[in-house]
Amino acid sequence: MISRTAMIAMGGNSLSPKGEAGTITQQFAHTRETLDGIGNFIERGYNLCINHGNGPQVGNELLRMDLTHDKVPPLPLGVCVAGTQGSIGYMIQQSLQNKLRDMKVDREVVTMVTQVIVDKNDPSIKDPSKYVGARYPENEAKSLAKKFGWSIKEQEPGQWRRVVPSPMPEYIMHGKSIKALVDRGTIVIASGGGGIPVFNHPTGHLEGLDAVIDKDYAAAKLGRILHAEELWIITDVDNVYLSFGTDNQEILRIITTSDAEKLYNKGEFQQGSIGPKIKAALHFLKYHGEKVIITSIPCIKDALEGNAGTEIRNEA
Repeated sequence: MISRTAMIAMGGNSLSPKGEAGTITQQFAHTRETLDGIGNFIERGYNLCINHGNGPQVGNELLRMDLTHDKVPPLPLGVCVAGTQGSIGYMIQQSLQNKLRDMKVDREVVTMVTQVIVDKNDPSIKDPSKYVGARYPENEAKSLAKKFGWSIKEQEPGQWRRVVPSPMPEYIMHGKSIKALVDRGTIVIASGGGGIPVFNHPTGHLEGLDAVIDKDYAAAKLGRILHAEELWIITDVDNVYLSFGTDNQEILRIITTSDAEKLYNKGEFQQGSIGPKIKAALHFLKYHGEKVIITSIPCIKDALEGNAGTEIRNEA
């Protein structure tokens, strides 16, 4: 058994894949599938902290409010993020606790509602870029945008989604408490959806902000607080690719931070997709950590053995 700490960032799309309705039954099923991969970390004795995305889920919450705004008072986006921390955290916590029972492992799992301090004047507030909710054809997306006042962008050819502000995380609240739990072996689900965005008001109090924080960058920040050796970014592709989706796509298996930074600056990694994950990886490795692995759920076991996924690490 080893004694290492891994920060694991799970994509919201892994729980609610595109093309599905995203019912709770479906999301629970995908959560259980995801945790089969997490079991490989537990078998190896890792201390674990897990965060998760919430793009599909918080987008659905916003749509639900748009459709019922004349009957039920709408909630601020920050409160919706808090709600998805609870609902997704509950699914992960229950499913992981059952997984531990099946493995006959005596470890506790807790979910922590996590606030994250951001700059209320972050440029993203005026230029929304975080994709949330379902994908729509262009005509339907523009019709919904006109009806409900959405900002929309094309994420993939022919697929449009709502976008909301996504400020950079500056400070993860409750970090000492999260680290204390992780260090004693408790598996902590924290900073879900990137965290609930808040800012410091001139009064000295915290105030909420309508935004969704990038969960991968928040995971990199939290991984630093935990002194985690590894950051795992679990997404819907097995590896990072150059020229992804073309006849010339090329798998990147092991790359250094300097090479990753050069490729990022050249625009090789699509923004709104793999680009932010590379940026988060570089942040984690700049200040702490030994390596970052980007891979999919089915490849976790092989990636732990060094046979799958993309590994980013500092130069020797």
